[in-house]
Amino acid sequence: MTGELEGRTVAVLATDGVEQVELERPRHALEDAGARVELVSVVPGPIQAMNGDIEHGDTFTVDRRVTGADPDDYDGLVVPGGTINPDRLRIVPEAVEFVRGFATTGRPIGAICHGPWILAEADVVRGRVVTSYPSIRTDLRNAGAEVVDKEVVTDRAVTTSRDPGDLDAFCERLVQEIARH
Repeated sequence: MTGELEGRTVAVLATDGVEQVELERPRHALEDAGARVELVSVVPGPIQAMNGDIEHGDTFTVDRRVTGADPDDYDGLVVPGGTINPDRLRIVPEAVEFVRGFATTGRPIGAICHGPWILAEADVVRGRVVTSYPSIRTDLRNAGAEVVDKEVVTDRAVTTSRDPGDLDAFCERLVQEIARH
């Protein structure tokens, strides 16, 4: 499918340590569907991506810092994983508020792998069904989520997936969710 997101703008929230494939694949899927995608970060950039949390990947230019970003300017949000990326994001109050802003307005949010960590920090998972990388499932339960082991789950505009092996289903669902809102 192409063109279903024409005229839509989607934020990808990431910083140094983002898992490269979890940044690139959703970004390309959204762009292929016609969306304009902006990389929003807590640093001015460029940011350093990682492969498997261990090897340096590519660097990516930041389009906007989170301190100057408004959720109202976007039709959706994607939070890629990697262990480092969401762990760094969740300690920055402006990043947490940015995520919370999407949830309070009902705009679609997608988070994959360790990405839901910042959703827990923003109190977005409470009362929702989510999935994630196995090592953060206890954190999500403690934050009030019902955690399941499925490749992709959407509950009230929040879409989550477990790991890079789920990217096909995750990307397809992201496009569907943003197109419907």
